[in-house]
Amino acid sequence: MSDTPALPRMRSWLFAPGDSEKKMGKAIASPADIALLDLEDSVAPENKPAARLMVCEQISASGNRARLWVRINPVSTADCIADLAAIIPARPGGVFLPKAEGAADITRLHHYLTALEAANGIPLGRTLIAALVTETAAAMFKTGDYVGDYPGKERLVAMSWGAEDLSSALGAREQRGPDGEYSHTYEMARSLCLIGASAAGVAAIETVQPEFRDLEALETRARRVRAQGFRGMLAIHPAQVEPINAAFTPSAEELAHARSIVQAFADHPGAGVVALDGAMLDRPHLVLAQRLLAEAGDK
Repeated sequence: MSDTPALPRMRSWLFAPGDSEKKMGKAIASPADIALLDLEDSVAPENKPAARLMVCEQISASGNRARLWVRINPVSTADCIADLAAIIPARPGGVFLPKAEGAADITRLHHYLTALEAANGIPLGRTLIAALVTETAAAMFKTGDYVGDYPGKERLVAMSWGAEDLSSALGAREQRGPDGEYSHTYEMARSLCLIGASAAGVAAIETVQPEFRDLEALETRARRVRAQGFRGMLAIHPAQVEPINAAFTPSAEELAHARSIVQAFADHPGAGVVALDGAMLDRPHLVLAQRLLAEAGDK
């Protein structure tokens, strides 16, 4: 297995149906960190063969394939194999695995990817994986299963969650209360994804906001979930990308404060607690500051 490639920025992941050249073109031309070409839910079964060819063509024509990812069909389906056989020769940056139900699914996908990389002269391990980890009832019990050392773990870089497929699996008629906020079951799914991703050492990615015209609400939500620990967010419309990127980009003030924390601890080697701007800060504050600077590429 070769060294894992450098990770792309993961603030914004913009979906585009794999059977629409126009929408895929808009996603690729957008400022989204990752253009997510979809072969699963947004493509009708009878259109999937044609969509695979269209997605392959879009990736092959790109000058920056690392930011072009593909949402494939679940690893338990025959469509998954057909998806991979069609797209891996084009060398996408990664695949987005829906309805994942634990580490065994990552390993299974890893073996498929390894065989196809070898067959197409692609460095082994080059194709990264992100997983949607709360879309079935069984998956909810497996969000902590992505921790540890197992075949394919080195490919896994992000975990996200979804409410629509989960509500369908549960037979639920609604996901949100009168205030527009998710009900308990879906907030639990969000939390389990965040905690599972943290334990696995990968990025937690917030799910979509279907109300794509309400950009103010989108940015408010994006900033809130970033404060909770999420590292990016899924998008379904190009207009959502800029607010998401803005919400997940540290401000100059945040970066300056993080540098001050790092410097305060550097000025007091071995200290467990330091004073800064009238507040007492301990080691967890240092870890958060260092992480913020690392994610921003700030030296």
